[in-house]
Order: sequence, then C-alpha cells, then structure tokens
Amino acid sequence: MTASLQLTDWTPSELKRPEDLQGASKDARGADWRGLRLDNQDLRDALLCRVDLRGTDLSSCRLDGADLRLARYDDSTKFPEGFDARSSGAVGPGARLNGAFLNGADLRGMDLRGANLMGTYLSGADLSGCLLDEVRLVGADLRHAVLQGARCRGARFSGCQLDFADFRGADLTEAGLEGIESIAGADFSLTTGLKDQVGVLQSHPYTELDCWNPMTRQNTRASLEDLR
Repeated sequence: MTASLQLTDWTPSELKRPEDLQGASKDARGADWRGLRLDNQDLRDALLCRVDLRGTDLSSCRLDGADLRLARYDDSTKFPEGFDARSSGAVGPGARLNGAFLNGADLRGMDLRGANLMGTYLSGADLSGCLLDEVRLVGADLRHAVLQGARCRGARFSGCQLDFADFRGADLTEAGLEGIESIAGADFSLTTGLKDQVGVLQSHPYTELDCWNPMTRQNTRASLEDLR
C-alpha cells in the first residue's frame, strides 16, 4: 500500500535550499539561490530549472547531468572548472540559446550581452530592463514580447517577428532594424536612439503600421510619429 502524502512535511521546489537536496530526489526548480556559496554540494542530476544563480558560488559543486534550463546566472556566478554554463540551457551573459524555446519566459533585468539568440522563440517573454547590447536576435520570434526599458544598443533584429512587441522606453541606439519581418501592432513609444531610423520602420505596409495594440492602446504608426 502506498504511503499517503504528508503535506506538513512537503516543501515546494521553489523554496528548497541546497542543503535540502538529499538522496535521489533533487528538485529545486524555481528556487532563489542568489549570492549563496555552495561548498562541495552534490548536484548531479538535480532539477535546477529556473533557479536564480546570480552571484552564486558553485565552483566546488558537482553538476553532472543537472538540468539548468532557464536557470539565471551573471558575471559573478562561479561554475566548476570545465563546466560549460553557456551551453547548459541557462540564461545569462554569453549564453548559447539559438533556437531555444523561451516563450513566455520571465527574463526581466537579465544581462544577456554576448548571448546568441538567433532564431530563439521569445513570444510573450518579458525582457523588461534587459541588457541586449550587440545581441544578434536575427530570425527570433518576439511577438507579444515585452522589452520596456531594455537596452538594445547595436542589437540586430533582421528577420524578427515583432508583432505587438512592447518597446516603450527601450534604447535602440544603432540597432539593426532593416529586414524585420513584421512590426504589426509593435509600440515604439518613448524609445531613444531611434530618430534616424524611424523611416526604416515607417516603410512597412500600412496594414502593420495601423495595427492597434490593445495592451498599450496605441497603433504602430502613432508610436513612431511621436518620435519625429
């Protein structure tokens, strides 16, 4: 007979601390481990999806087989010597995420400089306040993505789908905006660095420019005209 689940002894994965991961079941999905120092922690085959590892010291840990998809790291995160964090599915500076499915992901405030986001599926993702300087987003799906206040200096958007994307307050200085697939309903209100490139976006078909964005209560044409 299977033992009944004792909810009083159950801890949700997002509240798990490193010391709670014992035995065969190592599930800390969604946990916040920012700034922790993990000494000789055995995290082999652990489920660490969406764990926030910014500023975390994992240099003495064992991470063989750990699932780090959508885990967050930054320049101060320390990984074990020889561990390829950039190709682990984790999100951070220099991450190799080309073609990854990140639809609806919460990436607010992330430093993604140097990341490869070519062909990445980011529909509905929240990239508010992200650092995306010089990032190649060629062919990425950014439909309904939120990039409010994001810094996109020199970012490349060729081939992107930007339908209903929210760029309000973003910095698009020297961004590559030629060859964008669609901007229907995209809102560029209050963006900076875009004045010399407004014409590139205004050359899109009227069906895109006059598309109404029900979330920002604005159409694309009006959001661009305000930048003149």
